[in-house]
Amino acid sequence: MGDQLRLKLEHPASFSRDGFIVSSSNRDAAATVDGWSGEIGGALALIGPPGSGKTHLASAWAARTGAVVLQADGLADTPLDRVAGPMLLDGADVVAHGEAFFHLLNKATRPGSALLLTGRTPPTAWPVQVQDLRSRLNALPVAQLLEPDDAILSGVLVKLFLERSIRPPQDLLAYLVRRIQRSVPAAQGVVAALDEAAAAEHRAVSRSLAREILKDEQDEFERED
Repeated sequence: MGDQLRLKLEHPASFSRDGFIVSSSNRDAAATVDGWSGEIGGALALIGPPGSGKTHLASAWAARTGAVVLQADGLADTPLDRVAGPMLLDGADVVAHGEAFFHLLNKATRPGSALLLTGRTPPTAWPVQVQDLRSRLNALPVAQLLEPDDAILSGVLVKLFLERSIRPPQDLLAYLVRRIQRSVPAAQGVVAALDEAAAAEHRAVSRSLAREILKDEQDEFERED
């Protein structure tokens, strides 16, 4: 396998801000989040399709601000009165929000209690159980991430390969960017499949191996025509 000889050791996924790849599809959203310290309080919704980088960018913001990370599906059982400072609520679009969420939004208006919310859909589409929440959600400022473009997808592929101690050849990256679905989960899947196939067959991770993988797993990884 020559210069592709690699240790069977995966590096842990990093959500550092330096590792977040910026391009035209996410530049505005990244600038909004980067420029928002939340010191005066308030809430901001960070939205985008699966694999667009919401968790990465939100986690970097939480690390920078020291935010407490909350989960939407456990919010009703969270003692919010004991939570101080900035807050991150991940997956805010997946549960019907009630009194706890209303309390959280009120808490976020206090200086130093900023709230960053992530979701796949705009706040205007989030389900609510308390109707007074609807106008509050409709008024939330939004930072929107678009699906990854070629620059982001290529950078994500490089990052995923390096986490597996693989140095991908340039022709492989170009081939995958043109072929796979435009999402981080698809990139994760194809990198894992290539690594496993290369190890099982004692082959280098290459474009020819990728061609075989994509042929076998067309519905899972390849883009629709």
